[in-house]
Amino acid sequence: MKPMIEVENLTKRYGPVLAVDNVSFAVDEGKVIGFLGPNGAGKSTTLKILTCYLAATSGTARVAGFSVFRDSMEVRRRIGYLPENVPLYPEMRVREYLRFRARLRGVPANRRKVVVAQAAERCWLTQPMDVMRRRIDQLSKGYRQRVGLADAILHSPQVLVLDEPTIGLDPTQIRETRHLIHDLGREHTVIFSSHILGEVEQVSQEVIIIAGGKLVAQGRPADLRQQVSGGLRLSVEMRGGDRSAMASELKKAPGVRDVEVLGDGEWVQMRVTPATGHDPRPEIFKTVAARGWQLREIRREMASLEDFFIQKTAATAKSKD
Repeated sequence: MKPMIEVENLTKRYGPVLAVDNVSFAVDEGKVIGFLGPNGAGKSTTLKILTCYLAATSGTARVAGFSVFRDSMEVRRRIGYLPENVPLYPEMRVREYLRFRARLRGVPANRRKVVVAQAAERCWLTQPMDVMRRRIDQLSKGYRQRVGLADAILHSPQVLVLDEPTIGLDPTQIRETRHLIHDLGREHTVIFSSHILGEVEQVSQEVIIIAGGKLVAQGRPADLRQQVSGGLRLSVEMRGGDRSAMASELKKAPGVRDVEVLGDGEWVQMRVTPATGHDPRPEIFKTVAARGWQLREIRREMASLEDFFIQKTAATAKSKD
């Protein structure tokens, strides 16, 4: 499988500010990639360089084999871009705008009507109400976001670059957009940024994380979760004694590093952190049985992508201090 996006030693400075710091990564054809990072990490700057909106200070970037610096027109023909703040012509009607954009993108005249109708349907511009005849300045932010997404897919590009595609959408629209990104991944290479980590995990085949302008991780969400230090935890729910005493006894069990009491009801929930390389569940069961307590649940809690993200970005911030 050949790389559709290749970034090597990409650097961008705004005067004394280093926004992107020697970033390198590759995205294979047909992949859906989540692009993550805290505010100010360099996500939008990197995406703007890939889409030829910004020039890099140094380094190289290629899309579908074409350099974003030497072959920018070829790159633009192969990319659909939805920026975080969608630039639209507010005085135009939605259908008029999309047909205008289709003409700019080189869609043949005899295909424009069909292409616009297909994009409008995929981006929910006809349901539950038809907004195609309305002026753009009369639309809500959510509908403007849909118009921008329809614009990005008009010419069926090889690569879709979506910067915060669900911003301004309601929960139903967010779910629909997530499904659309998943479907688009069958026909396009997709790289999208988002602050909703659960959304990224559900849609993405791989994740790229940058922090402080640097690449800090890339891989499948499942693989990244396994790298969380202290990632394995146990949820234990029981009753029959004083919660402080129960926590103290569990902490003495072999293989247990720490115990945190979470609930204060009749059934006390505790989070148990095992020592490295240990599975203390048998010892916990023995301790509970020996004390005559009642055990309702003991299960593993795997670390989330959010845990990994927080650890990585926090470590990067600490290294800069």
